[in-house]
Amino acid sequence: MRAELPAVAAQTVASIVVEVPSYTDAFAGEMGRAISRAVQLALGGFLELATTTGGADPSRPIGPALEGAYALGRGEARSGRPMDALLAAYRVGARVAWRHMSDTAVAAGMTAGSLARFAELVFAYIDQLSASSVAGHTDELDSTGRVRRHHLERLGALLLTGRPPHDLVPAAERAGWSPPRTLTAVLLPEGQARGALARLDDRTLQVSDDPPGLDPAADLIVLLVPDAGCGARATLLRTLEGSAAVVGPAREWTAVSASYARALRALRLGLTADGTAALDTESRLTDLVLRADDSALADLRAAALAPLEGLSPAVREKLTVTLRSWLLHHGRREQVAAALFVHPQTVRYRLGQLRELYGDRLEDPQTVLELTLALGAQLPAPTEQDAS
Repeated sequence: MRAELPAVAAQTVASIVVEVPSYTDAFAGEMGRAISRAVQLALGGFLELATTTGGADPSRPIGPALEGAYALGRGEARSGRPMDALLAAYRVGARVAWRHMSDTAVAAGMTAGSLARFAELVFAYIDQLSASSVAGHTDELDSTGRVRRHHLERLGALLLTGRPPHDLVPAAERAGWSPPRTLTAVLLPEGQARGALARLDDRTLQVSDDPPGLDPAADLIVLLVPDAGCGARATLLRTLEGSAAVVGPAREWTAVSASYARALRALRLGLTADGTAALDTESRLTDLVLRADDSALADLRAAALAPLEGLSPAVREKLTVTLRSWLLHHGRREQVAAALFVHPQTVRYRLGQLRELYGDRLEDPQTVLELTLALGAQLPAPTEQDAS
């Protein structure tokens, strides 16, 4: 059998090429010669096993052959092939090798009982080789996956810190990540991330390792969602429905740090969405602009509303809400009354009070601008009970 190893190996390789099409090209040139040597190593390892154990211990590992099978499995993973082809090649190899070896064994006078034990040893050995290759394939995929996840996380961190394109493009290439046209930053509780990722674009980046500017105690992560601008934004918001997400604007992928800064600003300001919807920062631009400098806004509001200072808190609140609604509805009394759940005569009475307090200043464009800015940030919505 040892003398026939080169011939058996050659016939094994020829059969695999015919019966496993995935390997037709793999056996060409130097790679083919290397694989042929590997086949001889595996067959030689089997004969070593058969010689040293006499067929009594088919589970005994043969180091070099099993290491070769492990390396072959890793090579398959690096080539992007699943294990199906390699396992099929093992089955073909076992059949061809057994046919030739059994012929030699019978010709040498091996008894039927010994031949049966020999057959058991052949297939137990093939199982060992297969298991070793599967382990190599799995380990390679795990290792590759970990490395890629590291590169993707690193890319996300660079994007959030606003690094220039000459840093971002190579990082994307290292991660094997195809850049989209835009990215949208989403802040999301870590416990809700898995469900969201399952419904989002596969290219979505996740940054969970201390995103810059986020309080670690907040238990939030950042998702960078590809091409979720314009019409696709509504789809993104529906996908995030029911979550406590804060959604920034869509920006060019290299400028997504601006989207993240917007979402982070909304979070720090304590802006909240209605019901179970995600917070869409695009719908709260007025609040974000007016509250960019809370101290300046407070000073502006105090100056603009100074004429109301001498009133009782209840009256001051009603007149403030009425003044804001009057500004928003351009003085249309019926619309103001509907918005405040009061009678138009009530609106007329309150506006009379406001004109007494402000005088001609309510006709002054600069005063109207200051009042609009001072009252522009969302106030609690009036209710019928409030109106009474």
